[in-house]
Amino acid sequence: MTPATEGAAMIVGIDIGGTKTHLRAEPAAGDGPARDLVVRSADWRVRDWERDAARLLEILAGLVEGAAVEAIGIGAHGCDDEAECNAFQAAFAARITTPLAVVNDAELMPFALGLPGQIGVVAGTGSIATCRTRAGGMLVAGGWGWIIGDEGSAASLVREAVRAVAHHFDAGGGRGEPLVEAIFETLDVPAVPRLGSVLAAYRSAAEIGRHAAVIFEAADRGSALAADVIWRGGRALAEMAALLESRGAGASHAVAGGSVIVSQPRLWQAFATGLTEATEGRLTPHIFTGQPVEGACRLAASLIENPNSARSGLLSA
Repeated sequence: MTPATEGAAMIVGIDIGGTKTHLRAEPAAGDGPARDLVVRSADWRVRDWERDAARLLEILAGLVEGAAVEAIGIGAHGCDDEAECNAFQAAFAARITTPLAVVNDAELMPFALGLPGQIGVVAGTGSIATCRTRAGGMLVAGGWGWIIGDEGSAASLVREAVRAVAHHFDAGGGRGEPLVEAIFETLDVPAVPRLGSVLAAYRSAAEIGRHAAVIFEAADRGSALAADVIWRGGRALAEMAALLESRGAGASHAVAGGSVIVSQPRLWQAFATGLTEATEGRLTPHIFTGQPVEGACRLAASLIENPNSARSGLLSA
């Protein structure tokens, strides 16, 4: 950013989610209150690196109000491999000289817990697992979208619940099972043969994912179908983290977060148990209940400590 005309120097953390973007500016000296701004991602993001970088810098400038910015850490939903992170980072670098790093938003959670370089697992509207190797390379599992993947996410849980209900009917089951009734009511299914076509009419993960809560409610009412869907979803999330370990992540911790896993203890328990079993205890599960922007601020601070490496803070301590 340009030199400040007023105010103490700041560091800035930005969490770009699929629904909202959270910006936080903190005094670089560590004293004084933080400034927070939350905006809808759809109000500025068009999925063009250059235009998005320019617009986000405009929003940032309004937040810091002339204060110098010493470093910026950004976690971006949708930057799902190293090339995409680098492309977005280059778009910023073409406009400012401030030390800056762009990572996937899942990478912010280990950072926020003081576990840089460890595995981050997001289970919200979608799901993904990411980490950095000791050499700084990015590893990713999942993030394929709810139609074929995103296991353990809100949208995927609904997909799997509909599949479970369909298999229930194939096996000769009928109405009355709690998950069956919940799916028919929440999706407004007019008749059994229309179950698949109703689901296929949904156009986005957010649209279908908003129905996920009924699965957990059905499990609480004794639905064996719902309990199995949740258990399988949590185990699939654990498997994503285990895959990264098998590919050379070099991690010893996996930090899970996101709206679904944080709010639903059944899913968290399935993940934690599945992770311990899948890795024979080599990965310790953690739940992150804070705000991912905390990790973005820690990422920004790490750039000041080691300005010669754009993502130095992602390496294991």
